[in-house]
Amino acid sequence: MIIDAYNNIWEASGNSDYLTGESFTAEDLIPFLDEAGVDMAVGCSLGQAINNEYIAAVVGKYPDRFIGFGGVNPRLPDALETVAECARLGLKGVKLHPTLHGYHFADHGLLDPIFKAVTDAGLVILVNALDDPWCAPLSIEEISKNFPEAPLLIAHMGTVWNTTEALIVSERNPHIYLETSSTQLLEVQTAYKRVGPEKIVMGTDWPGSVPALERAKIARAIPNDADRALIEGDNLARILRLS
Repeated sequence: MIIDAYNNIWEASGNSDYLTGESFTAEDLIPFLDEAGVDMAVGCSLGQAINNEYIAAVVGKYPDRFIGFGGVNPRLPDALETVAECARLGLKGVKLHPTLHGYHFADHGLLDPIFKAVTDAGLVILVNALDDPWCAPLSIEEISKNFPEAPLLIAHMGTVWNTTEALIVSERNPHIYLETSSTQLLEVQTAYKRVGPEKIVMGTDWPGSVPALERAKIARAIPNDADRALIEGDNLARILRLS
């Protein structure tokens, strides 16, 4: 089974010229999944406009195509209730976006309660971690190392300048994985050599890219069929305990 680990889906809200003024729905994404031969995809709530109910509705409508990850802003007073809500809605994980929500990841007072709630709920954590001082991989490790029962995906594996940190963090933390969207071919090849195929998951970050392009990158970077199968779905299926 081919599973895409990271995509954003949402319905338009407001009149912003930046993303939220236009819809990119599950129905818009499905043709791109079909084109690429992707069986299932993680659908995340957009950091700019969290709507966990919409993600849950998509999973309810397309249970064989979508896996839901909710969005949580730890700075809001109801953040812990939002984590619990994600679990009640049947979502499999939560997405954290430090850059958009204005916090540094090495903030124990802010994030320890979130990680404990996620761990107790049996959810997976996805951190939007492009090259950014707010969420450098070593900062992610500072919090995550105390909650090893909560699998964590470093989205974009810290590209461009923080990729080396992401490799180090994944190497020494069995529960921390690297997600491939937005990365360069060379970075995926380097991760494959350094951490092995068991620690990498393929994601697209649609609508920023399309699954067919991501699969082409993975095919070029990972020539071994069995290893590529792990990256393109088997690892995430294991992490999410999918049958």
